[in-house]
Amino acid sequence: MTTAAASSRALAHPERDEIRLESVLHALADPMRLRVVRELAAEEDIELSCSYFVLPVTKSTTTHHFRVLRESGVIRQIYRGTAKMSVLRRADLDALFPGLLDSVLAAAARQESRLGDDGLGG
Repeated sequence: MTTAAASSRALAHPERDEIRLESVLHALADPMRLRVVRELAAEEDIELSCSYFVLPVTKSTTTHHFRVLRESGVIRQIYRGTAKMSVLRRADLDALFPGLLDSVLAAAARQESRLGDDGLGG
């Protein structure tokens, strides 16, 4: 895992070869985290600040969800000034698990259409 050697504000991320399928699946299994991934996928290759995401949970819970996504290798985060920016690690995920991300995103979209919600059960 990369470390915060250069800056105390640098965030640790797994290298591509350290990303594990079970960690990715765990991260994608949560409705809040899946919502974040769907929004990042819709804004392909664009860094979005954590404040961009409006989740119906506390700030500390939101922080937890982003940490799980980052530590599993689903997203990359970097500080830009005071903002923590996030981007989907699509190239890494597609190289390691071809078709997984597209399948999960398509299934989430079908579920949203079928249930009439964003997959949050409400």
